Amino acid sequence: MLKTLIVMFMAVTAGTIGDILLAKGMKEMGDISAMNLRGIIDAALRALTNPKLIIGTAMLAVFFFLWLAVLSWEDLSVALPMQALNYVLVAFLSQYFLGEVVSPLRWAGTVLVCIGVMMITKSGGS
Repeated sequence: MLKTLIVMFMAVTAGTIGDILLAKGMKEMGDISAMNLRGIIDAALRALTNPKLIIGTAMLAVFFFLWLAVLSWEDLSVALPMQALNYVLVAFLSQYFLGEVVSPLRWAGTVLVCIGVMMITKSGGS
């Protein structure tokens, strides 16, 4: 179980950093939803050279391969809820790096998710 916790923490951390970098990189590129085809192609080409997007994608790849490792030895019903710890890291890092406002209600929900994850993790050893 300790091995699972360590690898899942590494995976969730890599995934969260990847998500934060992708969000920051895309915010810097601007809203692509209203672009025409030419604008989208230009944005895609810029994305291929944007360091935040490149590193973010690499971090999500790290997450993916660590996740595959965990799935090779742990029950999905135990491993998948551990990914919910991502909510805590995303809330903290989004507030710090992206300047997002995390409401008290969202923090309360995050705490409830963590309690649920701890309960599921504890049940995994049986």
